[in-house]
Amino acid sequence: MRHSTDRILCTHAGRLSASLREFEPLDLKVGRGEAPEDEFYAEMRQRAIEDVVKIQVDMGLDVISDGELGRRRDFTYYSKRMGGIEQRELREGEVGATVFKSRERDRFDEYYAEVDSKRPAVARPKKIVCTGPLESLSLDTLHEEIANFKKALGGRTDVEAFFPVIAPGWLDHFIFNEYYDKEDDFIEALSEVMRPEYEAVVDAGLIVQIDDPGIADSWPTIYPKPTIEEYRRFAKVRVDALNHAIRNIPADRIRYHCCWGSWNGPHSEDLPLKHIVDLMLSLNIQAYSVEAGNVQHEHEWRVWEDTKLPEGKILIPGVVSHKTEVVEHPELVAERLIRYANCVGKENVQAGTDCGMGMGRVHHQVGWAKIESMVEGARIASERLW
Repeated sequence: MRHSTDRILCTHAGRLSASLREFEPLDLKVGRGEAPEDEFYAEMRQRAIEDVVKIQVDMGLDVISDGELGRRRDFTYYSKRMGGIEQRELREGEVGATVFKSRERDRFDEYYAEVDSKRPAVARPKKIVCTGPLESLSLDTLHEEIANFKKALGGRTDVEAFFPVIAPGWLDHFIFNEYYDKEDDFIEALSEVMRPEYEAVVDAGLIVQIDDPGIADSWPTIYPKPTIEEYRRFAKVRVDALNHAIRNIPADRIRYHCCWGSWNGPHSEDLPLKHIVDLMLSLNIQAYSVEAGNVQHEHEWRVWEDTKLPEGKILIPGVVSHKTEVVEHPELVAERLIRYANCVGKENVQAGTDCGMGMGRVHHQVGWAKIESMVEGARIASERLW
């Protein structure tokens, strides 16, 4: 994995909007079972991936993804990859994902009722449950996704390529344990099921990014409200499980994405980074992508005044955010990057986004404008730092 040796390198958190605008409506229909996942769909998906790769390169990004186009995190997707799960209708008082019952939603109940009424598809109508021993079934879908991305890359060597895969500690946000007696055993089983996926990405010559909002955004979903130490024990179980899952992969082939959930909302119940930063850094991973470009978390650059980034590691602060439609000015991006460079060393910083810019988090034109501004801000910061 490259360091910023003569300028600030630019990347992002993974998910992007397709420039081929016909693709996303078709992908939604396929996901809902309203259109077939046929040759026409496969061809359009490949065109969309090739377009998104080209745009990233043309914009000046140094570490790119396939935009996670065509990758859905639903029962159909995971049932092809793991055994021991099934889907059923929600029962009274249940939610389809842990984030739909939280202390933030309790506090802002009227706000979320209004938001949910406008976006009913957000609240999962069904629940995925673990009803038997978890096992890895097939990596065929994953191998297909990797092959599509590598085809779009076309063997180019001027950029690094990363491929996001979900963390065990995030899977338990929407796969609920009804089989294992101990929750720790469930997390351990999830990590073992995901291990072959992480290894397959790296074996294919790509950097694996492990997406793990769960280390942070589980905090407001736990009742009764835990103490900080209780929550740290909860998070450490998941950190230890992930370290076990990546034990066969060199650290320099792994990056890690931590955020506080990708939804737009108050986020006033977010857990401060200072309470989990040491746990995050205990992962055997080279690069850490952290949400840092919004009004709830921008101040946390000061955490790095007191926290030493371990030797050889890379910090990827989000310097543009999916949580506002306002496009960050390049000068603001530069200021943010220079703060981090002064804390951890300019060669150890890459410019990133708070979270993915796809899935309607911001309008597709706004998302790409933010990335364009990030690249320009990194250029300005580089001129001032080198």
